[in-house]
Amino acid sequence: MAKNYSPARLAEGPLIFVSGQVPEDADGSVAEGDAAAQVRQVLANIESALAPYGADLRHVVKCTYYLRHIADLPALRQVLAERLVHHPRPAGTLVEVSGLLDSRYLVEIDAVAVRPAP
Repeated sequence: MAKNYSPARLAEGPLIFVSGQVPEDADGSVAEGDAAAQVRQVLANIESALAPYGADLRHVVKCTYYLRHIADLPALRQVLAERLVHHPRPAGTLVEVSGLLDSRYLVEIDAVAVRPAP
């Protein structure tokens, strides 16, 4: 499917805006299992989007988390605690949504990162 957006975009200045990432791998397969597995895949996708700019999860300063089921919040928090170990952690906004693009998606995350100094 042709994408009419950028997976990540470097702003004029040090900010990188990462489009909402969903729990699909590079082959388009949706992460199987529970919300925690999907959050892990989404974070891996964010890392992949940041890599061309020399950034990684340590450089993320803001995330918006979209959950289909608020009951998945403990799984989201668990994976974030495992993967976002740097301090300070990113600012965040959580939104419960009635649906995402694909009914198999439980989570979508977009991010803003600061490009590391050269």
